[in-house]
Amino acid sequence: MLKFSQVTPPSLAIAVLSGGDSSEREISLASGRAIQDALEALGHCCTAIDPATTDLNSVDWLDFDVAAIGLHGRFGEDGQLQKLLEARCIPFTGSNSEASALAFSKSASKQQFINDSVPTPEFAVIRQTDSATHIAEHARTIGYPIVIKPDAEGSSFGITIVNSPDRLPAALTKCFQFGSVALVERAVPGTEWTVAVVDGRALSPICIETRRSFYDFRAKYEDDTTQYLFETEFDTAIVEQIQSVGLDACRSLGTQGVARVDLRLDSFNRPWVLEVNTIPGMTNHSLVPKAAERAGISFVELCQRMIDSCLQRCTSEMRRSA
Repeated sequence: MLKFSQVTPPSLAIAVLSGGDSSEREISLASGRAIQDALEALGHCCTAIDPATTDLNSVDWLDFDVAAIGLHGRFGEDGQLQKLLEARCIPFTGSNSEASALAFSKSASKQQFINDSVPTPEFAVIRQTDSATHIAEHARTIGYPIVIKPDAEGSSFGITIVNSPDRLPAALTKCFQFGSVALVERAVPGTEWTVAVVDGRALSPICIETRRSFYDFRAKYEDDTTQYLFETEFDTAIVEQIQSVGLDACRSLGTQGVARVDLRLDSFNRPWVLEVNTIPGMTNHSLVPKAAERAGISFVELCQRMIDSCLQRCTSEMRRSA
């Protein structure tokens, strides 16, 4: 179990960034509100900043001690916001700009996984300008069933599991609504898992059960029948292997602070990493807070840990550069 200080932290001026204009705007706003409520409960002075309505270049960042990022999707998770804050020497929660950009691109992160021997399903990169014949050949080579997914998108937007060639055109049309670059990926029949990683430690993995074909947007946010299980029929060794592979994935990309690794466990109980989320959902009902609560960490404590972690990293980096 992770241990956190019970001492009330000193009050900080914190910019809470959420919202934005990505497809995940509403989810991001919910994360931002939850983070702000938690930090204000600890006595911090928080200011909500929405990049969709506020020009970040006009913000006087000297007014803030730290930035808490709850900005999902493009600009929040792809390294752009991180670059802006790095240029202004503002400590911020989560991974740096390089790791964020790497994790947000599914193709780039999967190639890094391959380089570091982290198990991930076979894939091919496709583009909207590719011919139908070219894309169909990739699909045949990988072998059905396949997954069509945008290269840079979250919350399962644009994803389709394709079981036969006749379903491919519709899946591509749906996918390319979210960007001109996509992946054809081998589908992994089995069970869905996620593991939260906090400052290099893996929390208890969660097995996700849904009545839908996969853990899509509706299963995540609308379907009350979706179940999140800590107690499963899988033995300890398998659960520990999921944690180990999740940690390997985070190390491969160089993530920091809080991250969430999404995996599939196949029929041979082998874990396959799908992606790493560097800014996972942070509401009281999100997966990372569920795992933290399982470890005895309240949501308020988790948010404080995010702040402490980035300030400690900032101090360490300053000492190294001195």
